[in-house]
Amino acid sequence: MLIRLSNFFFKTLREDPADAEVASHKLLVRAGYLRRQAPGVFAWLPLGLRVKAKIEGIIHEEMAAAGAHEVHFPALLPREPYEATGRWDEYGDALFRLKDRHKADYLLAPTHEEAFTLLVKDIVTSYKELPLSIYQIQDKYRDEARPRAGLLRGREFTMKDAYSFGLTDEQLEQSYLAQRDAYERIFNRLGLDYVIVAADAGAMGGSRSEEFLLPVEIGEDTFVRSDSGYAANVEAYVTPPADPQPYDGVGAPVEFDSPETPTIETLVDLLNREFEHPEGRDWQASDTLKHVVLAVTDQAGERELVVVAIPGDRAVDEKRLEVAFAGYEVTPATPADFAKHPELVAGYIGPVLDGAQILGLEHKSGIRYLVDPRVAEGTVWVSGASRAEVHTRSLVYGRDFSADGVIDIANVRDGDLAPDGSVIQTARGMEIGHVFQLGRKYAEALGLQLLDENGKQQTVTMGSYGIGVTRILAVMAELHHDDRGLIWPANIAPCHVHLVATGKDQIALERAEELASRLVADGVEVLFDDRPKLSPGVKFGDAELLGMPYVVVVGRDAAEGIAEVWDRASGEREKLPIAEVNSWLNAKLGR
Repeated sequence: MLIRLSNFFFKTLREDPADAEVASHKLLVRAGYLRRQAPGVFAWLPLGLRVKAKIEGIIHEEMAAAGAHEVHFPALLPREPYEATGRWDEYGDALFRLKDRHKADYLLAPTHEEAFTLLVKDIVTSYKELPLSIYQIQDKYRDEARPRAGLLRGREFTMKDAYSFGLTDEQLEQSYLAQRDAYERIFNRLGLDYVIVAADAGAMGGSRSEEFLLPVEIGEDTFVRSDSGYAANVEAYVTPPADPQPYDGVGAPVEFDSPETPTIETLVDLLNREFEHPEGRDWQASDTLKHVVLAVTDQAGERELVVVAIPGDRAVDEKRLEVAFAGYEVTPATPADFAKHPELVAGYIGPVLDGAQILGLEHKSGIRYLVDPRVAEGTVWVSGASRAEVHTRSLVYGRDFSADGVIDIANVRDGDLAPDGSVIQTARGMEIGHVFQLGRKYAEALGLQLLDENGKQQTVTMGSYGIGVTRILAVMAELHHDDRGLIWPANIAPCHVHLVATGKDQIALERAEELASRLVADGVEVLFDDRPKLSPGVKFGDAELLGMPYVVVVGRDAAEGIAEVWDRASGEREKLPIAEVNSWLNAKLGR
């Protein structure tokens, strides 16, 4: 295959686009792979489409090896199936909604669970046809509030989504592992150093859920891992509950004046000035109990206040909060909420007032009271006394106060413990794939049932498996570039080699033409810069920017039968007889 730049549809830019924040966005636009159409929406140019097609080709091969069959759905879908599963409302503002000329409601699909489920319901008639896996590679749409980072977080993006269907949990597990193994093969072929982490299923629903994350600093996800092999994103990380502590030697709670101490920092300063710690050490924020007041609203509009107690050295993690109250709208309590509940004194909230517990459904406030897993029986705390400028010391959980339940929403830090007792470290990562065991949520909502071998009606169980194709393309650009341009791995590069003919001597162009013919005959994909009247500097700059893994320059030494070859990844450059270029390239390509 030969592409001639003299009549090729592309244009490179010398300056970074003004709205580009990350390297992949800058380079893909500058090198003529993409053009912005709107925030988070891009047009694909020929070079970009070639890379995208090669990534998709790897996915197609591994999906076939996993026994999945390809289908293709429209992006424009009717409202009714999404309403049946509850996702018409659950997706909220992230869903692109529209009406046709007859005022019927449609959406641009963010995912296709409903469409896949209904297709199988329409076609599969016997349990003997299961297990079954089908997939598509298709564009998705989400109304991101702040699309950014080019392809990494856009409003339109390409995904591979696969779905498995089985009649038993054993068939679901079989299909899940087949897809999971295929993902490992795909990412290994792409050379991606992924980490598989436990994840929360979120709006997708279901039970088991794992993400394939790429550890990169620009990643939007935080995940944890330990030397024992434990790995989870922060949403799915489970804080081990603290062990009960003996408190026989702890005296009764003591209230003390604490003027101008509405923050944990000011409280700790006062404690260290005024009181000796029972253990003979300095007081720390972790000795205090911080109370966060939340307003929680369900889908019916019912609103309640929830007070959450966490150690004072922790903060609420917004993603973990979302997971803990999945399906609810959660906002900070308002001044009006505080006005209705005088026992909630901002900056001095505590679970007891004058020795009596006031928070929790069992108590007069009617406010649900939840605590962090570190608040275990016998643990001793300093907390607000539910009166302005007063705090309480020696407050023991299980003796002086209790809670309606435990909630795990505090931030996660290096050195925390994993559920298996190992020590975790946090890292940034970017999601490149996600596998779910959906179970029967969508099949039940849409009536996907079959008769089993005993003639009994059974609800089908499903799995869902997604790979962000365009995100992976951007990730590959992030990982494979230098300060001069892109450097694609050979298996996804638009072409294997960038052949540059330079100089005013006709012999250089003739030798380059001959070499191009020999390379193509040898099965090498060639991007041939045969543009006339361009300086060597411009051609070399484009060769480095466009990112083919190997560059061959036929120029000043062409009359002597010599070419210069570049390995962009290693930076090595050497001169070779033109007759040996084929062998050099074949060796580099492992052929």
